[in-house]
Amino acid sequence: MDKERLLANLLIAIEAVLANRVRSILTALGIIFGVAAVIAMLAIGNGAQQEILEQIKLVGVNNIIIEPVVEQTEENLAEEDESKEKKKFSPGLTLDDKESIIKTIPGVQTISPEVLLETYIIKNGIRRSAKLVGVEPSYFDIFNFTLDEGKMFNSVQLEKGEAVCIIGKSIKTKFFPSENPIGKMIKCGPNWLKVIGVLEERYISESSISKLGIRDYNMDVYTPLQTVLVRYKNRAMLTEEMIQGANRGGGGNVIIIGGNGNSNEADTKTTNYHQLDRLVVQVDQTELLNPTADVIVRMLERKHNEVVDYEIEIPELLLKQQQRTNDIFSYVLGAIAGISLIVGGIGIMNIMLASVLERIKEIGLRLSIGAKKTDIINQFMFESMMISISGGFIGIILGVIMALAVSRFADIPTVISFGSILISFGVATTIGLVFGIAPAKKAASQDPITSLRYE
Repeated sequence: MDKERLLANLLIAIEAVLANRVRSILTALGIIFGVAAVIAMLAIGNGAQQEILEQIKLVGVNNIIIEPVVEQTEENLAEEDESKEKKKFSPGLTLDDKESIIKTIPGVQTISPEVLLETYIIKNGIRRSAKLVGVEPSYFDIFNFTLDEGKMFNSVQLEKGEAVCIIGKSIKTKFFPSENPIGKMIKCGPNWLKVIGVLEERYISESSISKLGIRDYNMDVYTPLQTVLVRYKNRAMLTEEMIQGANRGGGGNVIIIGGNGNSNEADTKTTNYHQLDRLVVQVDQTELLNPTADVIVRMLERKHNEVVDYEIEIPELLLKQQQRTNDIFSYVLGAIAGISLIVGGIGIMNIMLASVLERIKEIGLRLSIGAKKTDIINQFMFESMMISISGGFIGIILGVIMALAVSRFADIPTVISFGSILISFGVATTIGLVFGIAPAKKAASQDPITSLRYE
């Protein structure tokens, strides 16, 4: 019997809502836009979080990056103060720094030295600019690279600096479109290198390239570090050309300090004298990143004679700070969207209260022919919940459309999660239930006789 009464009350509520379609839709607008805003904002927040996680994968986990500072300044030697203290000598960033970090600093899991050279590749009459990267196997572990085919450098190739290389996926596509590159030769700059491996393709978004300064790894050629230092360029070695350049007062991979005090010509003061282009230190725990970086700074200050010709970055902490900012932004926008849901609930309550006044005679008639107060409460509660539930469904559709539109037209990554849909719909339903209580109680409290006389 109770089920039949509930069903009858539900049918009466459906009939009342359908009889006033326009008013019901207008009443549900607050719920619709509130749910849509919550879904869209959470989708944007989830997209930002996923992008940050992808960027952390690109820069590696728990990494400290040390890069040389290459000064390029011009000075007028005639105006230089003779009493100016001469600049102290620094060997630059070298393999000796790597060994010192490994030996003296605890908590270092691995370390990867790199030398990066701008060069070109030639094969079958095709020439293309590329980057030659001298690395050790630890480089591929730190940055989560995986071999698609072939094999990694062995100990003999690393120690003797043999002419071998591992190429990026785009290099294979460009120069070996219809053949297996493993075992083939490719000319990289002045030297021929034997291809022993191909890396899996790695997708890098434009935002990651611009924000993190990441290059397109798929177009790089990787060779043992000793191969670059022996066969290509070792800036730590003093050459005859560098000495002659210093004697002439310019050029060469040295710092030109002082010179002819009577000269009136501006002189370029520096070029790159660092043996390494990057040193990546990976520590065991995230909590050790800042302390380890501080120790590295103090150690390098002593080894470089207090010449700060390097800079240290901790990409993961910077990205996590960015993630924290994004989270705060998402919370604020989510709170604003939540307020719109509450406003929508207040709108439902106001319209339902007005509806009670309009339908006093209907309420009195139902009560006079045997309806219970619980029936009146159920009827108005059903109406309130139907408006909020239908508004929630429409809001979900609108929110998904908004998230997809933002992703497509604003080029902002969005990730729509089932959890955000469930939460927003649950809140909308709860609001309909809560804000429907007052109108339902007011309707049930009407006196049947007074209601029938109401004009």
